[in-house]
Order: sequence, then structure tokens, then C-alpha cells
Amino acid sequence: MTEPEATLRHRTIAIPESRQQDVMADLLARRGATVLRCPLIAIKDSPDVDAVAQWMAAMTAGKFDDFIILTGEGMRRLEGFAERLGYQQDWHRALAAVRKIVRGPKPVRELRKLRLHADLAGTAPTTDGIIESLRDTDLAGRHIAVQLYGSDPNEKLISFLQKKGATVSTVAPYIYASESDQQQVEALIHQLAEGAIDAILFTSQPQYKHLANVAKKTGLEMLLKAGLEVTIVGAIGPVMADYLKEEGVRVDFMPESNFFMKPFVTALGTLLAT
Repeated sequence: MTEPEATLRHRTIAIPESRQQDVMADLLARRGATVLRCPLIAIKDSPDVDAVAQWMAAMTAGKFDDFIILTGEGMRRLEGFAERLGYQQDWHRALAAVRKIVRGPKPVRELRKLRLHADLAGTAPTTDGIIESLRDTDLAGRHIAVQLYGSDPNEKLISFLQKKGATVSTVAPYIYASESDQQQVEALIHQLAEGAIDAILFTSQPQYKHLANVAKKTGLEMLLKAGLEVTIVGAIGPVMADYLKEEGVRVDFMPESNFFMKPFVTALGTLLAT
């Protein structure tokens, strides 16, 4: 094993990741790490199929002027719904016709798979970034579709759009569901506190929320706090980092610019090599 693959040899890394856990685990293992998997969150299609179908019918009928896409996951889920509902060709035509406003690079990547491009991007990959990009844009009378982040209603963005005179229609094509059983999560908390884990890598807010909720429910809050204080904590990007800091968790590193798994693992290797 040669550099940079060996930069994580003899290190134990916890990955509370679900959808792309195998990808991250492989990246870490190639660098010599021992990977501790604790899939805290599962991502599932929205159970409210009727609501998604109604939104899709409006979208494919050309009812919207703008489409704000918050996540790549949302695009993938909508593509799946369109296929199952028999809307796929009309869905692609509607996407081509509407003005597409993206929060960050992941929706852009999903659009490229369909040979489409974003018309406008947020100044940062956040809700505030989208608001800033649209602040001086005349939205009065426009009908705007918004793909939500999980089931979060994003009241801040919706309120901004409505105050600008737009009519807003939201769609939530996926939900987050707790996946790990409580015993697995408790074991992770104890390992963190024992110093048995060198680093833990967070890629979404629901991961930490579930971890904190289990700690509270089982009386392990102080143990979790102590464990995170002696463990290197990584965040996939600025949104995740800001959230952890708001929750009182120290963030030791994140990728410098490209907020994807490979740069994330590379940043960890760089940190541990110093």
C-alpha cells in the first residue's frame, strides 16, 4: 500500500452514512482505515404518493415558471416517481422548459445526466445562497416549484418567495427514517467516549439528530459530548459544519471547496498526516 492510500492506516473511522455508505467505506479502506459502519439514517421515497403525483401533474402541464432544486437526492427521487407514474417524457420536457435554480453542485450533476443545465445557482449551497441570488429578481406573479430537503418545509425560503409576489408549490419526494437500532447507536456512543474511534464523518443533519436523540433518550448525553470532544469530527460541507457548531459540536475539518466524499476523505487523510 502506497501513499496516499496508506494515510489512514491504523485509524478507525466511524461513518454514520446510509445511501452511499459503501462508496465512503471503500475510499477509507483504500487508505488503510478500519471502517466502523453505523448507518443512522435511511432515505426513502415519500409515502405521500398522491401529493407527489399532483405536483408532478402540474409540473408536466407547464404550470411553473421556475423550479428551485435543493438536492441531488430530490432530483433522483423525482425521476423515479416520474418513471413509475408514466410521466417521464413529459417530466423531461417540463424540466427543459422551466427556469432551473439550484442550491449547489449535486442538483447540477443530476441535471447533466438528463443533458440539461442549471439557469441560476445560489451564491452559496444554502437556502441563504438561493435567497441572495434571487433578491434583486422580479418574481411577482411567477409560479415557482420548490423541491424540499427531506420533509423540511423550508419556511424561510417559501416566505421570501411569497413576499416577492410569487405563488409557490412545494414537493417533498423523499423522507429520512431512522435505520440503526438503538443498541448500535449506544455502542457507537460508548466507543467514542472510550477513544476507540479516531474520527467520525457527518454528511447530513439527520445523522447527528438521530445520534443526539438516542443519547438523550438513553441518558448518554454527557457520554456523547465527552466522546465527540476526544474524536476528530468531520463535516461534508459548510451547511453541515454550521449545523454541528450550532449544536455545540466542534468541527475539525471539511473539504476546502468540493463537498463530495472523495475530497472529504482526502481532507481527513491530510489532517491525520500532519
